[in-house]
Amino acid sequence: MIEKQLDIWTEDGTADAVMFRPEGHATLPGVIHLPDIAGVRDSHEEMAKRLAEQGYVVMLVNVFYRNGRAPVWAFPFKMGEDRSMRRLAELRDPLTPEAMERDTAAYVDFLAKQPGVSGAMMGVVGYCFTGGMAMRTAAARPEKIGAAASFHGGQLYTDEPASPHLVLPRAKARLYFAHADADPYMPKDAIDNLEKALAAWGGKYQSDIYPGAKHSWTVPDSPVYDKAQADRAFQKLTEIFKAALI
Repeated sequence: MIEKQLDIWTEDGTADAVMFRPEGHATLPGVIHLPDIAGVRDSHEEMAKRLAEQGYVVMLVNVFYRNGRAPVWAFPFKMGEDRSMRRLAELRDPLTPEAMERDTAAYVDFLAKQPGVSGAMMGVVGYCFTGGMAMRTAAARPEKIGAAASFHGGQLYTDEPASPHLVLPRAKARLYFAHADADPYMPKDAIDNLEKALAAWGGKYQSDIYPGAKHSWTVPDSPVYDKAQADRAFQKLTEIFKAALI
């Protein structure tokens, strides 16, 4: 596996990233891997490598670059703890919907120009809060993104004026949504409303509920990691990308 550290120029600064590609291939489709709220770390690097082994150039991006280079957490995140919640706000507040689209457009443009990345359609995958960011990537560069996947994405459908589902009319990608069956960040009514929005959109999509899975079940260092369900999710991701990234 070839691993390369990268710096990506964006309108708001320089994002650090790490790119993985299997050896022995001239060109391969590109994929952008967007980590969860804990950012770039060993677990997401292993996830990105695993995907690269399937025949992709995978770029894992530090989406929190405005707050510094990865790693962006100096202590373990604990939901509800004062210092954790303050740090959470520091990381998330600059990532407005407009900032996400500026950033992801820059990520797509950068990856498309890298040696060894084919001219095929690209993919993007997001976890937890970056599930919505993956949707925004598909909307920001519809001519480049052939598939976008969200795993235990949170708040994908809300009543807010900038809810992620509202970007659907601009997306042309094949979309995949993997939901936990009892996720406080994406409850049943939100899933139902997202399904209605997807049906109205009219593009290619698929949604699955993963029984017994909890929010963040796909990430190996998560306390609720479920290997069997994570393997199922990975298989689905590779199927979607294989079908769409041509």
